[in-house]
Amino acid sequence: MARVSCIDRDQFPAELQEMTSGGDSHGTDGVWATRPELMIPYRQFSKALTTHSLLPKRLVELVRLRIAYHNQCRSCMARRSKGAIDDGLTEELVCQLARPEDGQDLTERERAALHYADLLATDHLAIGDETFDRLHRLFSDPEVVELGIYCALFVGFGRVAMSWDLVDALPERFKQRDATITPWRVTE
Repeated sequence: MARVSCIDRDQFPAELQEMTSGGDSHGTDGVWATRPELMIPYRQFSKALTTHSLLPKRLVELVRLRIAYHNQCRSCMARRSKGAIDDGLTEELVCQLARPEDGQDLTERERAALHYADLLATDHLAIGDETFDRLHRLFSDPEVVELGIYCALFVGFGRVAMSWDLVDALPERFKQRDATITPWRVTE
């Protein structure tokens, strides 16, 4: 059972109902909706970030899912972005997140972004010049900034969402509270 109150979508204020329609919803929306004055600008920022993104949707989704694993955010691991699927994300590719450096179908850019995301999520003090040398070989400075913003959102909000324990509406495999869950369908 969720640790915080949720509002049913049909009780959202009209502006939030519009913002979360058309598949642009997340399992945390019901909690965020308890504070619409915060959810609306957050959603506007998220929309601006994705609308003006320089990074491929597939890369962003791979980073999001890898960080969701580190956060053990079940609601984050259970969903997939339609834009990323349209951009080539498959469940076979998601399975390669178990060992991204060995992922045969991951690009070098994706591997570098995932390495940076892993460090930000697990050991940010280990990030040094070598990490940025690798990123700068593959990404422009604006892309590195954007990648950092995405990672910050995914690490921070994913940890908060995990703490809220919003698993009631998830598929059964994501409801386990006594096991490490992965987005790649293998438990550790």
